[in-house]
Amino acid sequence: MGILDRPQSVAGPGWSRWLVPPAALAVHLSIGQIYGYSVFNKPLTRLLSGDVSAETGAPGDWTLLQVGLIFSVALFFLGASSALFGKWVEREGPRKTMVASALLFCGGFFVAALGVKLHSLPLVIFGNGVLGGIGLGLGYISPVSTLIKWFPDRPGLATGMAIMGFGGGALIGSPLGTALMGRFAGDGTLGVGSTFLIMGAVYLLFMLFGAFLIRVPADGWTPPGWTPKPQAPGGMISTHNVLVDQAFRTPQFWLLFAVLFLNVTAGIGVLGQASVMIQEMFSDRVLGAGNGVTAAAAAGFVGLLSIFNMAGRFFWSSTSDRIGRKPTYMIFFALGALLYFLIPLFGNMGSLILFVAGFCVIMSMYGGGFATIPAYLRDMFGTANVGAIHGRLLLAWSAAAIVGPSLVNGFRDRQIASGVPAAQAYSTTMSIMAALLVVGFVANLLVRPVAEKFWAENRTPAPSHD
Repeated sequence: MGILDRPQSVAGPGWSRWLVPPAALAVHLSIGQIYGYSVFNKPLTRLLSGDVSAETGAPGDWTLLQVGLIFSVALFFLGASSALFGKWVEREGPRKTMVASALLFCGGFFVAALGVKLHSLPLVIFGNGVLGGIGLGLGYISPVSTLIKWFPDRPGLATGMAIMGFGGGALIGSPLGTALMGRFAGDGTLGVGSTFLIMGAVYLLFMLFGAFLIRVPADGWTPPGWTPKPQAPGGMISTHNVLVDQAFRTPQFWLLFAVLFLNVTAGIGVLGQASVMIQEMFSDRVLGAGNGVTAAAAAGFVGLLSIFNMAGRFFWSSTSDRIGRKPTYMIFFALGALLYFLIPLFGNMGSLILFVAGFCVIMSMYGGGFATIPAYLRDMFGTANVGAIHGRLLLAWSAAAIVGPSLVNGFRDRQIASGVPAAQAYSTTMSIMAALLVVGFVANLLVRPVAEKFWAENRTPAPSHD
């Protein structure tokens, strides 16, 4: 039996469950770097020209729309691999999964560095997008599933702790990437190639630390002194289990799929282009010479969004333990739609403070949606297969990763091509995002308890079925 096998990671008597959150954070803070990927976008579009400040690249340089595919492909494979390997993750345990995640995610950086050196976009997409995306998926769901098992008394808090690190990844990745590109700017790739190599090596060490620290609870373990609270018949928190294949057939699964898809689509397109967006909406041309948002300030904005993304995952998921998952999502969709409607107005006013504040609140709810959805699934379908069900639901993330950035980048490019100034090219997109959140509000409103015909015969937590 190898050291990576599940039995080798079972916690012994007296092992503290509070050691699991640091292990989860070591992995999620690393793979959460994908949220800071936008700091590489502009340099990647100027590799041949060699001038990051130029408004247009040299012939043969990649466009922003092309470079945006890296982010979209990575998140597509995150969701696809989570759905495909969800049962395998439950069966093999977190240690083996997290090691596989580390090798794939960090190996993707090394492959992408070669792609940058050769100016091969398909190779960069394969590295950071495909390999890195599969690593993202494996590293994302494993700590979530493990923490839910360790914290049955506080599932919202648990999922918030697990996913908080992912939202905060850009807090480290964005300034680190910017600093390293500045340090190695003369490497012939504007510093991008060297930065990819260094970040891949650093993240590999952190992720392996988390993998070997993680433990799973022994069969039958419960928190000392804790007993499940009885639930009223017809309540939103189930007293039964629904296995993954049955859950896939319920209307509740597809309503929650729509809830996650719409919430993510509305946020991810903006997040993926946050650095470029704030520089264009608040450029020297708009605010006056010397007053525009610089690349360094834009990296700080991405980092600030990361803080609120991370904090929102913990705050909103913990709040959902008190007010319920459904009311929490009602707040996300109603308040989010209002803010997306107001964002273009803040831009036209030239109010950088209101613009930043609005997006900070939006990102807190975007992150909160990710952290709250596993607990929502646990409420609907029980604990037996929650990891595998969560993996399948993340296909909504995959779809949103394609739709969201395509909406933002596509409308931006078309608006600019038709003569609209870059600072005003996002107004239509923001209105579409607001409309998507209204549809999400309706989908969440329709969620009801799962019908008895979908319940598993055994009401106690059951092992995963292959």
